[in-house]
Amino acid sequence: MFRKNVNDGERAGGRSVLEQGHEGAVPGDEEKAGVSRRSLTTSAALAATMLVAGGGFARAEPGKARGAKDLTLRLPAPTGPHRIGVTTLYLVDRTRRDPWEPLPDREVMATVFYPARTVRGYPVAPQMSRGAAELLPFIDPLFHEGLPAKGVNWAATKTHAHTGAPAQDGRRPVLLYSPGGGDPRTLGTGIAEELAARGYVVVTMDHPGDGSEVEFPHARAGRKKVRETVFRGNPRTDPKTFRTAIDTRIADTRFVLNQLEALAAGRNPDAAGRPLPEHLGRALDLRRVGIYGHSAGGTTAAEAMYEDRRIQAAINLEGFLDHPPASPGQEGKLFPIAQYGTDRPLLLLGTDGFPYQRELERSWSAMLAHRQGCTTRRQFEHAAHAVFNDYAAIAPQLQAAGLMSAAHRTELVGAIDPAVSVPLVRHHVVSFFARHLPTC
Repeated sequence: MFRKNVNDGERAGGRSVLEQGHEGAVPGDEEKAGVSRRSLTTSAALAATMLVAGGGFARAEPGKARGAKDLTLRLPAPTGPHRIGVTTLYLVDRTRRDPWEPLPDREVMATVFYPARTVRGYPVAPQMSRGAAELLPFIDPLFHEGLPAKGVNWAATKTHAHTGAPAQDGRRPVLLYSPGGGDPRTLGTGIAEELAARGYVVVTMDHPGDGSEVEFPHARAGRKKVRETVFRGNPRTDPKTFRTAIDTRIADTRFVLNQLEALAAGRNPDAAGRPLPEHLGRALDLRRVGIYGHSAGGTTAAEAMYEDRRIQAAINLEGFLDHPPASPGQEGKLFPIAQYGTDRPLLLLGTDGFPYQRELERSWSAMLAHRQGCTTRRQFEHAAHAVFNDYAAIAPQLQAAGLMSAAHRTELVGAIDPAVSVPLVRHHVVSFFARHLPTC
């Protein structure tokens, strides 16, 4: 996910018309995503309301934080009935070379969230690994202006999932997640946990070389243990880089699905041979597969569904469906899904605060112009681009702690209160998949 500088163009504003019906809307889905405006002061003060796992803004225990006063952030608790297990997979595709750096094969890190049979005796997992957390304050502010370079113990944030817990019996729908450009998969933890608590198996994918910081089980020749992004700007400004990024992400998605098939067949796809949670492979119903993604991950989700018939439903969280123009004044080529449409359900979710709204409109309108009746579009009011990931809950906490300005918080996630935005985004994601990929 990449921000737009103030001088990149006029910021989109005004009342959206996207809540009106479209010819391709899914019948019966008429709930509006708009909300009433909340002041920034109220939003910051009420941020703790939805952080039900203990409430408020916790501080790390002495001796365990980077500094005695470093802030420990909290993620909103899932609301579904299932307890959650989690594990990570180190996957190596020996049929592809890495596109970004001179590595002989393509490596992908993935996290699997799933309904657990029991969590007793299994530790709660951190949101991100320690090595990745240590690099985040040096890398992520390059993409998200206003993130603090110090004052936060990023490694201390806990999830609500338990490492290695045994999976529940019974096969469940599988959902893949692709994060925003330059973002790590760990920023998609909140929605992934909500879906897992509702009965889905959710696989969040990193795209190394693209993602800001990706930690592997070990170092190797040509790569450190934590791999940093090669991006230093918006790939939409470089058509070749953007094409490489999306092509790589789609290939990563196809590869991860292949590895999940191996897992479901009783094999261990982890390239390091690390043990898997009990019955994890039995939990995968790969006849029911969906995908969702944010920004570049939204582009990936939509186009991956178009190219891979194994994927039956997709959500695009504010991702372009066209390539950037080769030169100023031209129009970029539409991705095939926008050019030809789809016969499978696709949900487009956007915000009124996205600074590239005019550029996005062309490809999304093309998508909605197809007559198959499979595409729905919704827009959130008083929200901005990162409201679709964990920054929706994190940015207000940073603001309340004096570590982020109100202006930067608004630019990142909008003025919308997290007590409103988090349940709202979850509702649209969960209800879409419940309709098209029900758990029972």
